[in-house]
Amino acid sequence: MFVKTPTGLAKFLFPSMIWKNKTTEKKIWLTFDDGPDEIVTVFLLSVLRKLKIKATFFLIGKQVKKHPIITKKILDAGHYIGNHSYSHINGFLKSKKEYVSDVDRANYLIDSKIFRPPYGKIRPIQLRHLKKKYKIIMWDILSWDFKKNISSERLYKNVIDNVENGSIIVFHNNMKSYKNLKQNLENILLKLQKEGYTFSTTW
Repeated sequence: MFVKTPTGLAKFLFPSMIWKNKTTEKKIWLTFDDGPDEIVTVFLLSVLRKLKIKATFFLIGKQVKKHPIITKKILDAGHYIGNHSYSHINGFLKSKKEYVSDVDRANYLIDSKIFRPPYGKIRPIQLRHLKKKYKIIMWDILSWDFKKNISSERLYKNVIDNVENGSIIVFHNNMKSYKNLKQNLENILLKLQKEGYTFSTTW
């Protein structure tokens, strides 16, 4: 599994994307893709509230439209929200016009200055257009929480063994990841806190 993004190469090839944040402090960025979801998001908010952690939620426009009250709960809890497109669109399969239109449609509901491409898939022509309006946020740690048969030990190690100052960590806010998150998220976050990391939502 490809867990740790080679950020040096990524920044060289795609310098306008944010793969990792520059900081000398033990500060990291916790992010959740997809959602909101009436089950998973409520669980995530409860864990984050318990541990006094703030995170960034990259939301799907059609889910925001479906669950406006849950979206409000995310904001009321002091978390940050980002655009993850309206329909979880795959940029490799769409034209610039289709892709940009989908992202902008989501932003009518989400109203955010940051965007994360679904699947991390975005073509250069799409990127050139969107970076004029949004900061494009990628990641340097992909937890693989959505992988059905991943072990608790493997998921834990994916994050803990790769985290560094400035890391942007991806978990998911969907039913595919729910079982793994219920079993492991709190333990992972407690370990990060024990290691002295704090959590930022400043982009």
